[in-house]
Amino acid sequence: MIEDPETIDEFLAHGTSDVEEAIRTAAATEITPRFRRLAAHEVDEKSGPHDLVTDADRKAEEYLSEALPKLLRGSVVVGEEAVHLNPATYEALHGDAPVWIVDPVDGTRQFVHGDPGFCTLIALAQGGVVRASWTYAPAHDQLAWAIRGGGAFLDGERLRSGSPEPGRDLDVATSHPLYTTDEQKRALFGLQTQGVRPRPCGSAGLEYLKIAQGRLDAVAFSWEAAWDHAAGLLLVEEAGGAHLTLTGEPFRITGGNALPFTAARDEATARRVLGLLTGRADTETGEG
Repeated sequence: MIEDPETIDEFLAHGTSDVEEAIRTAAATEITPRFRRLAAHEVDEKSGPHDLVTDADRKAEEYLSEALPKLLRGSVVVGEEAVHLNPATYEALHGDAPVWIVDPVDGTRQFVHGDPGFCTLIALAQGGVVRASWTYAPAHDQLAWAIRGGGAFLDGERLRSGSPEPGRDLDVATSHPLYTTDEQKRALFGLQTQGVRPRPCGSAGLEYLKIAQGRLDAVAFSWEAAWDHAAGLLLVEEAGGAHLTLTGEPFRITGGNALPFTAARDEATARRVLGLLTGRADTETGEG
């Protein structure tokens, strides 16, 4: 373990294996043993029946919240479950300290139903800029990571998102209607058009990984919780992709984004999807 690294740059030059070890340990001790073995008392609702939390979420976040700050002096944690209990915790994203952004189980609904489509998401950010990220799918033992300016990788192999084949329908994963406002529904309805195959999304982290792999063309999401997006957006960027909000600006993890937003395999595809979301599918957004 690196003792008291002075900067994020120094840490990222030497400390990423420690992050991987912490993630794998959290999954092995708190998540995987509960997969398809959850008791009824280990599952609770948060905001409603479609917003679930389990003992796996809580225990894995507790482990990571203790382990990660020890790796980088002065760093703090913004975790999904901690923010649920104390929303003021989220304000750390606006501070000067390095921030570990933690989603212990992204895709809790899938996890609860025994579906392997869930993952653990970790991002390291400072000043609103994501510097590194890790996406771990325990059920498949797959680990993807990205370092800003250093590329994106899956199990050691470089990821390149590429571009959709010309003339082929775009495959786009979208927010579920249950989680959208009427205005956002109208925007997302723009994807119901010839040349696009929209479908409801699963785990956001795994959808971003599919974009980075070139297996999915784009996403269109209507919420901005940093733990769902920070890790995956860096992965997409470093694989060659792009992301844009309704105003044409990149997504900001600190919030205040015009929603819904899109992330895609390349900038041309992002602008094409943005044009459909805004109703301005013209030459400026890549459509004829």
